[in-house]
Amino acid sequence: MGYRILSAKDFNVNLKCSIHKTGKFGFTGATADKLGLSRIQAVKFAIDDESDDVMYLIPSMQGDEDAFKVNKAGNYYYVFAKVLFDSLNLDYVKNSIMFDLTELKEGEAVIYKMKRRSKPRK
Repeated sequence: MGYRILSAKDFNVNLKCSIHKTGKFGFTGATADKLGLSRIQAVKFAIDDESDDVMYLIPSMQGDEDAFKVNKAGNYYYVFAKVLFDSLNLDYVKNSIMFDLTELKEGEAVIYKMKRRSKPRK
């Protein structure tokens, strides 16, 4: 009988990111650490063909013309993707738009499923 231990250390961090009013896509500190944003220079986004509330985040290397550059201000990591979010008709000015990330393995690669949540800004 085969089995695999599911370690609590792999599931103790809620991975989250959000779109700011300026169109910046910001990562929480814990998410930046888990994704290794200090080593990753860029990320790619993909949309889900079956759900409007699901996107994918794919760590990439700088120089990939399909990728967005990861920027850092202090301890804060972000991607400037305003034009992308505008093209997807995401109203991040009127709504707080957040994403919960779930790690997925695609062969040797790791990608992150992004489940969208939103609520009106106050």
